[in-house]
Amino acid sequence: MPEIVDDNIACLRQGVTLLVELGDAAFSEGQTLCFGSSIGQHLRHNIDHAYCFLRGLASGNIDYDARARDSRLETDVAYASDALEDLAKELATISEADLEKPVTVMMDSGAAIPTPAHSTVRRELQFLLSHTVHHYALISTIRRIQGCETPAEFGVAPSTLKHQLAE
Repeated sequence: MPEIVDDNIACLRQGVTLLVELGDAAFSEGQTLCFGSSIGQHLRHNIDHAYCFLRGLASGNIDYDARARDSRLETDVAYASDALEDLAKELATISEADLEKPVTVMMDSGAAIPTPAHSTVRRELQFLLSHTVHHYALISTIRRIQGCETPAEFGVAPSTLKHQLAE
């Protein structure tokens, strides 16, 4: 399996591990210090992006704005955990040969007329990983506000972790 796929799966599984510790209340509790957002909202947002990516692979057209926004993913820990595991299984089907396949990507950037971008499966997997890590950092902040800690590597970019190991 390609390393970028492994990295994305490992990141999703970090989310599953975090969810084991959470009840639905802590998962869905909005935090005023984090713009009123909840852990569930950040996780749902990541899940939506990953599903958009996977749905678009077959056609070569990825539309990150076509998110389902399933509110149950924001409030039900078990449901969200199952979704993360399903995503990990689907990502595991991506082969090395798939990585350089071209894709067209749509994402609203605020332009009057949205313009598609040309990309590759590899680049979109890099985007998903970075996007997930970013939201995990916000989730980690919410956990601290809730009086709990997350593992030291949760919400930290792979390059930062490598740099820390090299010090």
